[in-house]
Amino acid sequence: MAAKKSHPGKQRSNKPERVVPSPGESAEKLGTMNHPIKKGRENLMNFTKYTRALAFALVAGAAVLSSGCSVVRGQEGVGSYVDDASITTAVKAKFVEDKTVDAGAIKVETLHGTVALSGFAKSPAEKAKAEYIARNTKGVREVRNNIIVRP
Repeated sequence: MAAKKSHPGKQRSNKPERVVPSPGESAEKLGTMNHPIKKGRENLMNFTKYTRALAFALVAGAAVLSSGCSVVRGQEGVGSYVDDASITTAVKAKFVEDKTVDAGAIKVETLHGTVALSGFAKSPAEKAKAEYIARNTKGVREVRNNIIVRP
């Protein structure tokens, strides 16, 4: 690639050359996007767009961090919520497997490993069996049996 030779009497400046359309050309054909003012506007618009996106990401991140990633009020975090949900699912599955417990009549809720049973049982034996199943489920720390016996 040959180096450009400069004329001894002519100094080069950093200013862009002014482009003037010839009589048969329009300004659009010359590519007016090369104009320094247009480039400045483009860069400013891109900068503004990225600044807004970054600001939104920061606000969203702050909202997540300030909430502590808690899923339900009273929960410590997502991991705790997942553990409680798996305990609830396991207890309900055992109720369905056991034919002496009516799984549809007993509600199961878990918070921090404590299982709360509520609803209705047909006999004291069904109430006791539901509590026994819940107590013997992996991850259960405590069982609160609020089942009401209805004949």
